[in-house]
Amino acid sequence: MKLHVIHTGLFKLDGGAMFGVVPKSLWQRTNPADENNLCTWAMRCLLVEEGNRLVLIDNGIGNKQDDKFFSHYYLHGDENLSKSLQKAGFHEDDITDNFLTHLHFDHCGGGVRWKDKAEQHPELTFEQARYWTNMDHWHWATQPNGREKASFLKENILPMEESGQMSFLDLDKGNFMPGFDFLTADGHTDKQMIPKITYKGRTIVFVADLLPSVGHIPLPYVMGYDTRPLLTLEEKRFFLEEAAREQYVLFLEHDPEHECCTVKMTEKGVRLDQTFKLSEI
Repeated sequence: MKLHVIHTGLFKLDGGAMFGVVPKSLWQRTNPADENNLCTWAMRCLLVEEGNRLVLIDNGIGNKQDDKFFSHYYLHGDENLSKSLQKAGFHEDDITDNFLTHLHFDHCGGGVRWKDKAEQHPELTFEQARYWTNMDHWHWATQPNGREKASFLKENILPMEESGQMSFLDLDKGNFMPGFDFLTADGHTDKQMIPKITYKGRTIVFVADLLPSVGHIPLPYVMGYDTRPLLTLEEKRFFLEEAAREQYVLFLEHDPEHECCTVKMTEKGVRLDQTFKLSEI
């Protein structure tokens, strides 16, 4: 198995929204805000090369939305999905599977593009790939609650099913392919899938929005975006204690600086241990 980090760009979100009830005087120590109270975040994906399969986990925000939409998120940086795939030696047509942790726009928007932008005719970015979610989350995303409606964009989601390339994973099995399992978390959004990959004798966990950055490791640091923050609190506690005990490598999708980290148990609870690049494993 080979793993490749795929960068799809940087964007900005309100720091208060990203850290919920935690005061700015605390969260700005790890994630400093600009003059508009916005913090920079990565959209870092992971490409898993195993046998004849090339699995991309998430795919970034894409470029389908209009200027007004993107003006809220301040996309920046030199990286994008296509350039990063090329840098790793691949093309969109090489992707066999697109595993989607969940269907918020910054995680799945790059999976669909406009074939004709003027007429907004969609086509799938990965023409040879199966797109993977689970039925519970699909129902949640296609019949959205008022709180999350702005994050589930139909132009990102519906073309995957209409193409016939959408598949649904069995949550009871929790297995995607050999060496690639997943768990689910419900605090951020219903049935978010968190991949667990066996690699070089370590367990790599793609923590997605269960743990957006190293700044979110302390338990109370829960995003205001989460639909069930108290459940997130418990899911984080259980997961981080296991991660410390088992020495999981946590692959960080949104941390602007750090690709990976480990955590350790301290007198104050689970805290950051080390940060490093995936290539250092």
